Amino acid sequence: MARPAVLVTGGAARIGAAIARAFADDGWHVVIHYLGSDDEAEALARTLPSAETVQCDLADADAAIRMLEDLSHRLEDWRVLVNSASVFEPDDVTLLDVTTNRQAMQVNAVTPALMAQVFLSRSRSAAGCTVIQVTDQKLENPNPDFFSYTMSKHALDATIPMLAMGAAGERDRVYGLAPGAILPSHDQTPEEAERSHRLNPLQRRTGAEEVAQAALFLAQGALRNGETLFVDSGQHLLHQPRDVIYLAREQS
Repeated sequence: MARPAVLVTGGAARIGAAIARAFADDGWHVVIHYLGSDDEAEALARTLPSAETVQCDLADADAAIRMLEDLSHRLEDWRVLVNSASVFEPDDVTLLDVTTNRQAMQVNAVTPALMAQVFLSRSRSAAGCTVIQVTDQKLENPNPDFFSYTMSKHALDATIPMLAMGAAGERDRVYGLAPGAILPSHDQTPEEAERSHRLNPLQRRTGAEEVAQAALFLAQGALRNGETLFVDSGQHLLHQPRDVIYLAREQS
């Protein structure tokens, strides 16, 4: 295959789909991972110049490892892994929900860390490997809402410098990509999203395409290993007492 390859987890919808399209437009072969969005994944793949789909439940770490081992055998120039899939379920800061926490930690932190390890050790690309772990602006601007989700993103963030120091080769890179409020999430209406997504210093909505272009930039390896890039119109510079979903509702 003449094209370099990228695997985008959660690549069938939302930010993952925007990332998949950006890499495809730049000449990459895109592997679109999905869990239940098979129709969306296949429809997206048909619109891209070079793409394939792969199904895997990231809650099953062994299945995720098998997926990466299969890709490493098949793709000679697999250069980039973008871990953008995540679960985003509410639980309370005063009462951690164990089931929600276990799922969030596994899907959002443990499996992406394992996948990064397998990718860095098995990829055959002579150009080197780049891992992009999609985190969240909540790393710098935490609030008590979505307790387990936020915990899991902090855990994922902690793996980035460690992987960069100990698992990455000379040509490899491990980066974090931290979006802010981008698309309607949880139970938001479009009107609520329009209000909440402007609660940042620039008072503008950050687009999914901006996050996608940031991922493409990181794939070039231009930043120091272990860095995190925030794409959030400055939201991480604030100290918001609640998630913007609820801040917007309180204001309205």
